Amino acid sequence: MKSLNLTEFFPYQLTQLQAKVSDNIAEIYTGKFELSRQEWRVLASLGNGELLSAKQIGEQTNLEKMPASRAITKMQTQGLLLKSTDKKDKRSSLLKLTEQGLSIYQQLIPMVLEREQELLSVLSVQEKNQLAEIFEKLTLKTIKISQDF
Repeated sequence: MKSLNLTEFFPYQLTQLQAKVSDNIAEIYTGKFELSRQEWRVLASLGNGELLSAKQIGEQTNLEKMPASRAITKMQTQGLLLKSTDKKDKRSSLLKLTEQGLSIYQQLIPMVLEREQELLSVLSVQEKNQLAEIFEKLTLKTIKISQDF
């Protein structure tokens, strides 16, 4: 029987890296802006001004229904989000950032992009391009495996 060395197992390594990168970025939005990870994801998905349903936000941000709903409710209470009825589907609501929410988004984005660049600064341009290709290949492979399963 084969044994598993967890620290050399790719999914474990990826999870550990993801956690470290997320924690590093979270220092920005949890500090001055007092946003949770879920609220940050909602804010980031609505920042381009597009009207989205809670379901669309959940799909975009990989948030389950309850955490997404809690974040949306809290952000509405804080005056960061507006909810309106979807004219195409009266049963659904569409969300957008308020001026206050957009202001926070506009303050945060340069900060998180700067942090992203700082994190990636250890990579050459070629390595960044390779990393993007690797992510794309692995994403396509995981989708194919899931479909074949």
